[in-house]
Order: sequence, then C-alpha cells, then structure tokens
Amino acid sequence: MATLYITEYKHLAPDLNGRAVLAGLEPAAATQTVSIGGASVQSAPFAADTKFVRVEADAVCSVLFAVNPTATASSPRLAANAAEYFGVAPGLRLAVITNT
Repeated sequence: MATLYITEYKHLAPDLNGRAVLAGLEPAAATQTVSIGGASVQSAPFAADTKFVRVEADAVCSVLFAVNPTATASSPRLAANAAEYFGVAPGLRLAVITNT
C-alpha cells in the first residue's frame, strides 16, 4: 500500500544571512505516516507548535488540510515521490486519498 509521509516543523531553516529558506529546521518536531487508498484517511492533528509540514507520497494522491478534512480526487494533487512544503495551523489534520 502507498504511504504519505508528513514531517512537522516549528521553524524554517535560515541561510547564512539569517533569511528563511524553504527547508524545515531540523530536528523535526514530529513525523507521521498515513496510508493512501481509495477512501479518505486523516492524519493525527498537528502538534501545538507546528507551523510548517513537509509532505511526500510514494504514489499520486490528493490532499486536503482542515480540522476534520475529507480528501477527494478533486482536492489538491501531489505527484509521486515529490516533496511539498505547506504552512499550517496547529491542530489541523491532513486527509489523503489516491488519485491518478
């Protein structure tokens, strides 16, 4: 079964001049995985100090962020094996469903 990998971050990493770059500051605040299938599945709520997430799927899928999300094939699509960063609010969840 395909998997969605979620890495939670408190801060973005700084460059040599102290400006934020699009990379999470390690160590990550938390990590979790969610199985991708034909029905929408939710992640656990993001931690209270999470501000950014890195999301990567090993299969094409659609995702949706909300307090109680239900992803559909018309939700934003993620390509397989490509990482994306999103700014999020603490307590939100991410739902995922397979797509083509």
